[in-house]
Amino acid sequence: MNSRRDELRSADYASVLGLTRLRCNSMNFKFILSASGVAMMLAVQLCMAAGTPDDFLPVDQAFHFEAVPDGSNRVKLYWEIAEGYYLYRNRIKAGSATAGAQLGTLELPKGQPHDDEYFGTQEIYRQELIAIVPVTRAAGPALALTVTVGYQGCADKGLCYPPQKRAVSVDLPASQPSTAAGSGAGTGGYVSEQDRLAELVRGGNLAMLLGVFFLAGLALAFTPCVLPMVPILSGIISGAGAATSVRRGFLLSLAYVLGMALTNTLAGVAAALAGKQIQALFQQPWIIALFGALFVAMALAMFGLFTLQMPAAIQTRLSAVSNQQSVGTYTGVVVMGALSALIVTACVAPPLVAALAVIGQSGSVVRGGSALFALSIGMGAPLLLVGASAGKLLPKAGAWMELVKKLFGVVMLGVAAWMFARIVPERWALLLWAVPAFSAAWLLGTGLRGRSGGAWALKVVGVLAGLYGLAMVAGSALGGSDPLAPIPHFAAQPQGLPFKRIKTVADLQREVDAARATGRTAMLDFYADWCASCKEMEKYSFTDAVVRQSLAKTVLLQADVTANDDADAALLRRFDIKGPPTIAFFGADGKERPAFRVVGFMKASEFARVASRAFASGT
Repeated sequence: MNSRRDELRSADYASVLGLTRLRCNSMNFKFILSASGVAMMLAVQLCMAAGTPDDFLPVDQAFHFEAVPDGSNRVKLYWEIAEGYYLYRNRIKAGSATAGAQLGTLELPKGQPHDDEYFGTQEIYRQELIAIVPVTRAAGPALALTVTVGYQGCADKGLCYPPQKRAVSVDLPASQPSTAAGSGAGTGGYVSEQDRLAELVRGGNLAMLLGVFFLAGLALAFTPCVLPMVPILSGIISGAGAATSVRRGFLLSLAYVLGMALTNTLAGVAAALAGKQIQALFQQPWIIALFGALFVAMALAMFGLFTLQMPAAIQTRLSAVSNQQSVGTYTGVVVMGALSALIVTACVAPPLVAALAVIGQSGSVVRGGSALFALSIGMGAPLLLVGASAGKLLPKAGAWMELVKKLFGVVMLGVAAWMFARIVPERWALLLWAVPAFSAAWLLGTGLRGRSGGAWALKVVGVLAGLYGLAMVAGSALGGSDPLAPIPHFAAQPQGLPFKRIKTVADLQREVDAARATGRTAMLDFYADWCASCKEMEKYSFTDAVVRQSLAKTVLLQADVTANDDADAALLRRFDIKGPPTIAFFGADGKERPAFRVVGFMKASEFARVASRAFASGT
């Protein structure tokens, strides 16, 4: 028996010798597949040991694989794919022989088309892959599920690895009585808002889906991420001047909202399918500076004060662009709505995460896109009221109309200051905010005539605006950064959480392992300078005494993804996170509690309860 086995191995070796004389980057994939199992493994090993200039990574480095629980009835499969390597979509399989559990259909995102020499057009994945496996199980305690996963990939330079099979153990949390496959039920009965909404997108009644997401958008309309749209739209309508009627104001606002909704929907679908953060890409400093300059130009157009030193050609072009957006051509307003969607609404909320997750994981573009559109229309509903009321309330003629128009120019300067404040040092931000304050003081102090009570009241407001501007200039010199409390010596200084910054996946793993070694829990906060809800969490939730007490024995980690560089993108992909603010909790065993993820702003009392439940739960 042993001599026969040796003969077979010798034959396998001989069949490989001719192959190893070739460069590794021109290996014949068809030959490898036709060889026996031993020959196939020898081919790969000899090629990797050949020491040619085109050395290849070991298979586990080329395709780093992990499996983690995603609630009590789903498993998340994650591959980090090295540069220059790819996985075949149709070679990815998952199965399990664990008693009491049955795997559902593997949910894979759409891959990239790839022309294969021997197999024709294939779908492949590069950089990273996140797949979801639904699990049908009876209600009961935590379950140790063994999942067997098969996959195969290749390198662009010609090497194709043999099919891989990995058996991994995943500890699913206790399951509640609702046991449908794919359910997002969390540990101890807790289900996060984004998971509940994701279930609705996947299979809920369509009318209920649209209604719930419309109401969610309506709630988001009053958050700091969306409120800046109000002065933008008001300025556009105000720029229409005497031509603005109730009907025209409503139609202009409708054009703006539709532009915003279509952009949010298309960008969201594209981001989910591509696994990218489209909105984060628009937070690059040069893009923010460009649009901040556009709002300054709009303000100057409303003031009628374009600088004389500007070259005539540039002034004419800038004036034309500003007037086109301000005066209210419907095409221009749609464009402004589209741009505002990308630049202004940059914060992540549970409804957005739910829709993007369903699109990305199951490819359900129609239902996910419909949810995004309903969400955007809900966000824009108050803007429709602003449009209609502006047309009714704005003066139609006389000096008052001109003054109101200029005051909306001040509002445009405020939006510009808000945008520029994201990309300048904090102490300079106060000087930016002082500009609209001084502008308002100048307009109200010099633009009013008469001795009526209303005129005097507005002049008093102008004086207060001037004093506020001076306070911000003084606050900047003293090191202040908060426009709501510009003088730092008089501002309350609540103590925030003592976060330790991390940058990479390796940094996170090191810190979580260190916490586990000492029996401590860990929390990871994803933050960005351009995220208004992140600043809300820092100011109102992380300073709360109850929150601080609930996290007293927790290792506090923070990932600043403002730059959105490769390391940031890898960290976000590792957790399939759409953007900040998102907070993940890790138990004392070093494992994340995905059912308890916090997405978007959460009030301090509720956040403390979620954190306590997350750390108290098992895996």
